[in-house]
Amino acid sequence: MLVVWIAVPVLCLVVLAFLVYGVLGALQRLGREAQALERDVAPLLAQAQAVQARAAAPSGERPANALRLPGPGRSPA
Repeated sequence: MLVVWIAVPVLCLVVLAFLVYGVLGALQRLGREAQALERDVAPLLAQAQAVQARAAAPSGERPANALRLPGPGRSPA
């Protein structure tokens, strides 16, 4: 009976160690995936920030592709 009292906690520790090893490995893989995602998204983020900065900057001239909608008192010609 003493063997059972020793074997059960040892077996529990082995199982817990296996679970901890698996969880730590998954966390490391998740960190690597997050870093890769940041590297992939960084150019898109920089481009979006540049577009936002251009849109927020005051500009006296209209872009060539801007629509000229008729306002009050203007004919649609």
